[in-house]
Amino acid sequence: MAVWDSAPQRVISPHSHPWLAETLFSLDARLRRRYAVFEYTVNPCCIFRANIVPSPGRLNLRDGTRVRRGARIARLHFWNEHIPPVPRNGPTIAWARQMQQAIAISLQDLARFLQSRPDLGDIVAIRGDVPSGTKAQADQLARIMARYGFEAIAEPDNLPFTNRVHRLGENILVSLTVFAQNARTLRLDTLQRVRLPIFLSRRALERKFGDIGESKAAGE
Repeated sequence: MAVWDSAPQRVISPHSHPWLAETLFSLDARLRRRYAVFEYTVNPCCIFRANIVPSPGRLNLRDGTRVRRGARIARLHFWNEHIPPVPRNGPTIAWARQMQQAIAISLQDLARFLQSRPDLGDIVAIRGDVPSGTKAQADQLARIMARYGFEAIAEPDNLPFTNRVHRLGENILVSLTVFAQNARTLRLDTLQRVRLPIFLSRRALERKFGDIGESKAAGE
């Protein structure tokens, strides 16, 4: 969101390259429509959107949840406009705490949304993708997400060619978005980002972040 400074008719943008940011937001909107990505809450603190996709394979999660290949799952996508901006000099402890709180709020809203939709009663798992420059960084981020109940399930090394091309396209879009919003935080390895799929069972989501989980937390 742009803000006005004291000079008349002059707008200060929070982005490094406002025109590119607006173009990318427009492209992102078209991609969301194409892949049926929706906003499951109006909460401005929520940093995720979601869509419903078929599971790419069979999954056996730690809590006993079984997901068959092709079964519907909810997939999370970053809500870029709601993500707390990274400080000019890089992430800080305060920024990390803000992100942790935003993740918890986003999952609480997701639990409420799924509970309110009987037509999504067959959704038994939620998927996210941890993007990072290296596998070691992805593993570190996966450990952080494990605090919220997510577990990492690595993809096979020999992804199909179409998947690799799609991944490169995503990395290009991420790189351009970072450059447009905060050019100082753009890393040289952004185009080589790996993805580590992480999964959260709906059972764990509701236990940790649903009304039942909240009631337990309140009684502690």
